[in-house]
Amino acid sequence: MRFMMLMIPRGYESAQPGTMPSAEAVAAMMKYNEELQKAGVLLALDGLHPPSMGARVTFEGGKPRVTDGPFAEAKEVLGGYWMLQVKSREEAIEWAKRCPGSETEMIEIRQVMEMDDFPPDVQQAAAGFDDMQKAAKR
Repeated sequence: MRFMMLMIPRGYESAQPGTMPSAEAVAAMMKYNEELQKAGVLLALDGLHPPSMGARVTFEGGKPRVTDGPFAEAKEVLGGYWMLQVKSREEAIEWAKRCPGSETEMIEIRQVMEMDDFPPDVQQAAAGFDDMQKAAKR
């Protein structure tokens, strides 16, 4: 089972462009990331720049509209993520509990939808998607 752990740091929604974590925080996180890697559960991870450097595309009325960050209405934003391959939700939670997060950070854990999770008609509509994913990785 794949799970995504989403880091949600309080206050990051209003962080200025170029905001970076401290060297100490990065060192602790790198040690944690190494533990994930050594355990063979880490598939991918990345940190994200603050929302002030991002953009959102909405589709009101079916037309795309771009809004540059920061986003005044945002209460929680992502600071980064880990993609894990584990045996259960409980195992993903145990890994999240080991993260060296601060009291201003929260990790949300979400299971990734696999094709087998969908009913047959949806699987049929998505036929060929695996081939597209493989081609995109090349």
